[in-house]
Amino acid sequence: MPVNNDAEKRVMLSLQRRRLLRWRIGAVCSFIVALFLCVMPSSLRHASHAKSPHIARLVIDGVIGNDVSVQERAICHAAKDPSVTGLLVVVNSPGGAVTGGERLHDAIAQFAAVKPVAVSMGALGASAAYMLSVPAQHIVALPSTLTGSIGVIMEHYDVSPLLGRLGVASAPIMSGAMKDQGDMTVPISPEGHEMLQGIVHDLFDQFVVMVAQGRHMDQAKVRALADGRPYTGHQAVALGLIDELGNEYAARMWLRHRLGITGGKYPVSEIGVRRDQRSFFGIPYKTMMSSLFGEAVVRHFETASALDTLDGPVAILSW
Repeated sequence: MPVNNDAEKRVMLSLQRRRLLRWRIGAVCSFIVALFLCVMPSSLRHASHAKSPHIARLVIDGVIGNDVSVQERAICHAAKDPSVTGLLVVVNSPGGAVTGGERLHDAIAQFAAVKPVAVSMGALGASAAYMLSVPAQHIVALPSTLTGSIGVIMEHYDVSPLLGRLGVASAPIMSGAMKDQGDMTVPISPEGHEMLQGIVHDLFDQFVVMVAQGRHMDQAKVRALADGRPYTGHQAVALGLIDELGNEYAARMWLRHRLGITGGKYPVSEIGVRRDQRSFFGIPYKTMMSSLFGEAVVRHFETASALDTLDGPVAILSW
């Protein structure tokens, strides 16, 4: 009997080890699959839409940075995807980096050259956010939307008086007289101011051309509207800066009409990457902070922190 008991124990132990091994292998496989689902492109995650005609939806929210590579690639892939029939751009942004706005403008313009694009603006669609919107065939905004704000700003802080009071002097060694004119420790010379103003004027001229071409307006009319001021959606529609007053549903209906969709549901697939997916105990971080301090306060600090990361001239509405 003891022999049989020992044999049975060895068999049971062997079975338990096999079961444990299978559980471990299953756990590792599950982790790999979950990781793959998290990092794989959104176009693959939406494979159900890839085989049927659908509208791509891109969200531009918050301050626009210099690096918009993710959004650029998403727009490019959507333009080449034969199952994507149109693009809906949902904008809620005060603007941001001129470079980022220009890159998104060009990507959307290339898409609009082959497929229809509609833009739906939320509370804000100003400066660089308006820049990226103008290639669309149809722009929709709410009556209270702040849009326009066509202009460029290059901020420069001169801390040399403070350094002087502290007994600190800047002595840069330069290859040319203009090389230090962006340095905050050095006062801007009249020639340096003229040089930097020339850069701003040139970027502004490019902005005006984008608006004139996208909105089919005379450049003189655009310049008359482009003193940096924002316009409400109600004002903008009368000035020709947008096409229609309404919400995202109105933009979707325009796309459906343009595509000849008369009835039934038509899929809309998200592309790009949503901002701020952080959570705290399952509650989205931004939602939690907004409930504590108010959405306006949270957006103000988000804008301020995002501006600190921008290099070069910006096209942004600041309040």
